[in-house]
Amino acid sequence: MDIATTLRWAAERYPRRCAVGGARPLTYSEWDVRTDGLASSLIALGCVPGDRVVLMLSGGEPLASLHLAAQKAGLTSVPLSTRFSAVEMAYCVADCSPALIIADDATSELVEQACASLPGPPPVIGIDELRHADPKRLPDAPAGSDYSLMLYTSGTTGKPKGVPRTHRAEHSAAVAHLLQTGQPPGAVSLGVMPLFHTMGMRSLLASIVCGGTWVPQAKFDAEESIGLIIDHGVDSLYLVPTIYWSLLQTGRLDQARSVRRLAYAGAPMSPTLAGQLVESVRPERFINHFGSTEIYTFTIGPDGARKPGCAGRAGIFSRVRLVDPTPGADPDALVVPGEQGQIAVSMASPEAFAGYWNRPDADAKSIRDGWYFPGDLAVEDDDGDLWVSGRVDDMINSGGENLFPEDIESALAGCPYLDQVIVAGTPHEKWGSAVTAFFVPADRNAPREALALVQSWVRQESGLAPLKRPKRYVAVDAIPTSAVGKILRRRLVGGDYQMLADSDEENTTSRRSTR
Repeated sequence: MDIATTLRWAAERYPRRCAVGGARPLTYSEWDVRTDGLASSLIALGCVPGDRVVLMLSGGEPLASLHLAAQKAGLTSVPLSTRFSAVEMAYCVADCSPALIIADDATSELVEQACASLPGPPPVIGIDELRHADPKRLPDAPAGSDYSLMLYTSGTTGKPKGVPRTHRAEHSAAVAHLLQTGQPPGAVSLGVMPLFHTMGMRSLLASIVCGGTWVPQAKFDAEESIGLIIDHGVDSLYLVPTIYWSLLQTGRLDQARSVRRLAYAGAPMSPTLAGQLVESVRPERFINHFGSTEIYTFTIGPDGARKPGCAGRAGIFSRVRLVDPTPGADPDALVVPGEQGQIAVSMASPEAFAGYWNRPDADAKSIRDGWYFPGDLAVEDDDGDLWVSGRVDDMINSGGENLFPEDIESALAGCPYLDQVIVAGTPHEKWGSAVTAFFVPADRNAPREALALVQSWVRQESGLAPLKRPKRYVAVDAIPTSAVGKILRRRLVGGDYQMLADSDEENTTSRRSTR
């Protein structure tokens, strides 16, 4: 099955049903005609089947329609993050060699900067310049093995990686999403997750597959989101935990009585947040989706109310196992139940990609003997469910001992003198890597006092063994996150933060003052 045919068939089934909600609604019939016109426009601009088209747009219906038009024109859609720097964007453009870049007013300056650094950049068209051509004969429907989409990873561990995905993988992932979240035919979903991210793309395509209504929001604003949910009767939410926090803080989420299903991904959800959501919404379904851009579904935690934070077990199209946590481990080196291991996911899943774009080095690191290794660690509980416990790359080797940040973060989370804490390893002459706690002080006006209080609390009340206690504490203004709310731990390790106080400086000052 391909994405172009998916939209056409939905329009045949429900021509007068609302496909796109919001300020400028479209029925399925209208959306089908609109995307036909855009597809013809892309072809008139010289694009031919198999070409890639970079979509550098803010989001919402214009981006969704162009993505679907690209499918009808037989093109590979490449929506890029609007949070990329000009250097990152230039790298992606050079990497994927698109036939065309489409921009809007919000991104035109960034696109101009990126293209200025490239020899022979592709043509750039402003979305307002894109004329909706009269639909002509469009190419035959793409094959399931043709590329539908290429998403670029955020690049937090190096250069962004292109993840090409076929029509078959995209359709399979949308079907899996519907089945795993319990989203019924005609469901109404909020389209606020960015379409350059797998969660946003999945919400869009799943809505089309089930003949539902997709209510776009180009940029997240909590009050506006609540208004859209209430006004359009949104019944299905698929968001990152940070957005759920923001919705709760409006004090109006309990007014959204249409909401029946909650799903989240992208980051762990705390029991406190899960409990507040259950109390406010009383959802019929509460799903934790654990996966990646490369293979949409790893596991599904089906009961976020009873087991908040649990990643559950393999999805309907997935096969998952836990193996030796050593980097490069054999996929058959299984750990015993209850022992921490790294996750391996079968590449036989119809949701899976076939490998990175122009990155054999990344393939060699992440794909072995038909299994994909995302670098996540997990533990299986007595029910057979998985609990994600960290990242292989985040493991801290301090004084010859392997320590896992999440274990330490769980203990520090109970400290009343901090609002948020992330643990990472930083270089140390004696220990090799020092356990370092980066935290946002509860009282931002007194970071040095908070530093001392946190250190004292850790020694006296955390219950952490001396080996696991942080050797360095850094009070920061904020914990860096990606566009979809993922913690960027490596930016902290790299020094990319606004420091309020640092125990290393405090200790140095103290030592100097005694001389």
